[in-house]
Amino acid sequence: MCFRIGNKTIFADHFFKAMKKERIALAVGILCISIFPILVKLNLTPGVISAFYRMAVAAACILPYVLFTKQFKIRSKKTFFYAVLCGVVFGLDVSVWNIAIQESTATQATLLTNLSPVWVGIGAFFFLKDKPTKNFWIGTVIAIFGMMMLVGFKTFIQLDFNLAFCFAVLSGILYAVYMLLSKNVLDKINVLTFMTISVVSSAVSLGILSYSINEPFTGFSSAGWLVLVVQGVVCQLLAWLLISYATKHMRATRVSVSLLGQAILASFLAWLFLEETVSIQMVIGGLVLLFGIRITFYQKDVFAKRSVSNSKLSRL
Repeated sequence: MCFRIGNKTIFADHFFKAMKKERIALAVGILCISIFPILVKLNLTPGVISAFYRMAVAAACILPYVLFTKQFKIRSKKTFFYAVLCGVVFGLDVSVWNIAIQESTATQATLLTNLSPVWVGIGAFFFLKDKPTKNFWIGTVIAIFGMMMLVGFKTFIQLDFNLAFCFAVLSGILYAVYMLLSKNVLDKINVLTFMTISVVSSAVSLGILSYSINEPFTGFSSAGWLVLVVQGVVCQLLAWLLISYATKHMRATRVSVSLLGQAILASFLAWLFLEETVSIQMVIGGLVLLFGIRITFYQKDVFAKRSVSNSKLSRL
């Protein structure tokens, strides 16, 4: 978690500042979380206990580091409480998403979960000072349309309201709540402190939940343990350090829409490792999705040039 340049040691947050490109951090974070649905779909461990170990492994890695380097800093009890709440919400999000993936397909569960930008945009409109722009809504509509094309309109329309469907939608709502809460918390504490509180509280809450529903804590295969470690280190710790940093320096709505890009990578990985079919329509849908994401990053009004041109013509 530290990097040495000459005689200076630059820790995580300083390294990211040196990069001066939070979008790179977001892109790498998306890459890390894109492998998660594939690992879960292998069904090597139950859904809830998989979520528990994802958080527990991440907590075991980050907690000693922040304590040893004295980077754990809390300004108020209220901030600490909201950080804990973020962890509990995120833990529930991962657990219900795991179940949705295992009970359906990685693509379907990812599609429904990634409808979260709609909930984030609505939540930001009502509860955050940082309101969504017109470009956000335009980009969101285009991105969701591309996501529907990616998995197939027929598949989207014919989804049954079964347990997997409900859990996937619930996962998207929980993730939206997490994004809105974390944006507020990250304005008050550093990324490492937030991540430490979040993963520890997630691990504790998921451990209690797993015990209460009699989930097995041991007895997995070697491959199962390896998957759990990869989920904790790569899909949780590394990915969300990067994404949390991006969330701190970018609009919560833009980060959420950008995370839709994982649908493309997850679909490709599902085709590569799970032998899921990838058609030309899915490729086009992926490009449309990326175009929608690009619009959310566009600062000026997408219709500004047209309106200016029309005003000039009217003067002539």
